[in-house]
Amino acid sequence: MTIWGLPCVWDEVIGIPKKMTYAGVGVDIDQKDKAISSLLSSITTKRKGFGAPMGGHYAGLIDYGDEALVLCTDGVGTKIRIAEALKKYDTIGIDCIAMNVNDAICVGAEPLAFVDYLAMDDPDPELTKEIGIGLDAGAAQSNISIIGGETAVLSELINGFDLAGTCLASVKKDRIVLGKNISHGDVIIGLSSSGLHSNGFTLARKVVESAGFEYTDKFPDKLYSGKTIGEVMLTPTRIYVKEILLLLQSVDVHGLAHITGSGLWNLPRLKETVRYVIEDPMPPQPIFTFLQEQGNIDTREMYQTFNMGMGFAVIVREEDASRAVSLLSKHSEAKVKEVGIIKKGSHVEVPSLGLTY
Repeated sequence: MTIWGLPCVWDEVIGIPKKMTYAGVGVDIDQKDKAISSLLSSITTKRKGFGAPMGGHYAGLIDYGDEALVLCTDGVGTKIRIAEALKKYDTIGIDCIAMNVNDAICVGAEPLAFVDYLAMDDPDPELTKEIGIGLDAGAAQSNISIIGGETAVLSELINGFDLAGTCLASVKKDRIVLGKNISHGDVIIGLSSSGLHSNGFTLARKVVESAGFEYTDKFPDKLYSGKTIGEVMLTPTRIYVKEILLLLQSVDVHGLAHITGSGLWNLPRLKETVRYVIEDPMPPQPIFTFLQEQGNIDTREMYQTFNMGMGFAVIVREEDASRAVSLLSKHSEAKVKEVGIIKKGSHVEVPSLGLTY
């Protein structure tokens, strides 16, 4: 049997597609959370006085007089394996920048500078040149400087390469956005993603490979203009810096969220004592439908692994929502719309899909 006229992974005994999960392909989010908690339990030292930590969520804040410095770090993950399969490396640098600067702006900060970390088994100049092209493009989109970094040759540890980085940003103390002002009746505004961004690729890759596809096969949707499956999956992560910084200058923003790993379930990081009701979710791009059908993935699993069409969320007062949508729509390449509302409670729900977290 086929889906979209293409082969699908089927259980030969019961005659239905085998269900695939993130945990089933080796990434257990619950176990990861336990590991992080264990790590943090061992880290108790905190600087006192000037330069002391000031908290944070997507990014950490440091006392710096009238301002706070902001630091965050992230990498590209196994999206690199798609780049290796296609021998196309000129966009993953954008992903590396994006995953960091999109986190930095979540506390209201303006990204300033970046350092990268490239670990390789073989220092190939042509490869590093291509990676640099993407890093430079991401820096241009974010208005930041790449001021340094580290390239490590680790042939005994690395099979191929890994790319990560750290972003430095700053924000005036009275302009920090941490979500404490989020209240009942506030409106949630969504900005569309460009596709998978840089999360869930271990599951996405396993779906494609288990279904018998090659990354060079044409993607079965005319929306992608004849692109291959690999090219669609390599679509760079959208960067939201410029439009969010403009919004912060004009609107009293209560919360900002980068929708990455764990999807919508990350929203309570902003404030746990309210209910985030996504009444009109962004429509997922065809790549998500393709992966869900080919891997027979539950909708809940999809929404806790991928961004499902919404890469960023902004929370504002109801009276500011229309102006915020208008401003964002004018300055962003993303599609922008009201997707939900804040209510009393303490969880996330998508009523139309029967999802609650």
